[in-house]
Amino acid sequence: MAVKIRLARHGAKKAPYYRVVVADARNRRDGRLIEEVGRYNPCVEPSMIKLDLEKIDTWIANGAQPTDTVARLIETARKQA
Repeated sequence: MAVKIRLARHGAKKAPYYRVVVADARNRRDGRLIEEVGRYNPCVEPSMIKLDLEKIDTWIANGAQPTDTVARLIETARKQA
């Protein structure tokens, strides 16, 4: 099973916020997820990035692949911590 760490879009039209989720790569963007591991809101200044880095590290150790965008968010969260 290909597991991805990716963004799921929520919020209103033109005012999105995202949940960082672990999901099967074959599922839809906002479909079934395995676990929620963080949140990202680009509409506030500065952007809000709340990630559970311990859970993310566990999932990556078990073979989950973060998307490019999520990988950048993880790097940014590690610099802030």
